[in-house]
Amino acid sequence: MPSTVRSLAIACLCALLGACSLFKFPGVHRIEVQQGNIITQEMVDQLKPGMTRRQVRFVLGTPLLEDTFEPNRWDYVNRVRSPKNEVTQKRFSVYFNGDILIATSGDWQPAGWP
Repeated sequence: MPSTVRSLAIACLCALLGACSLFKFPGVHRIEVQQGNIITQEMVDQLKPGMTRRQVRFVLGTPLLEDTFEPNRWDYVNRVRSPKNEVTQKRFSVYFNGDILIATSGDWQPAGWP
């Protein structure tokens, strides 16, 4: 019998501790969560038509998505969740013809491109 009471007490304690995460206590520090690729306008401005895939990867880093059905497109996605749970998402895609950069699209535009 004492082990049943002990098990019940432990289960209740675990349930109470788990419920603490449901409340947003004032003064508790929440961090900004950033996921995906960090892309800046300065990085995008370094892109030039005719660059190779290797050069683009050097400038922007490894793409978040390399679609097997569209091998000539790389997608870079950046998602930031603020401490107030506001989500900001930005996308940037680069397009190749074979191994040569031909176009870009998304939330950033390279300087000097048509």
